[in-house]
Amino acid sequence: MVAHSRPPGKTTVAPEVLVTIARLTTLGVPGVNRLAAHPGEVNRLFDRGVSEGVKIDVEDGKIYIDIFVILNREVNVREVARNIQAQVARAITEMVGMEVGRVNVHIEDIQY
Repeated sequence: MVAHSRPPGKTTVAPEVLVTIARLTTLGVPGVNRLAAHPGEVNRLFDRGVSEGVKIDVEDGKIYIDIFVILNREVNVREVARNIQAQVARAITEMVGMEVGRVNVHIEDIQY
């Protein structure tokens, strides 16, 4: 039998991967129309692209996520927000194996 040994190296996950997982998972939740740009950052004018709608911070090995969404009309806002939180946390944990500290959902608008 082969004794258990350490892996031959380490694996790092780029922040863009976490953003992509959160973004695609959010867009897959019924009731979500699209992501919205997160407000309040001056650098957002120069830093548009993949992270639009998702802000991720990693502190002490935990992931903290802010997601900014525009929902479809005639949906239960609370239910959609909870689904986003649950599905994004599950996807990050299952795909990357990191602990999710918090998923904040910001409803920016309703699409009519």
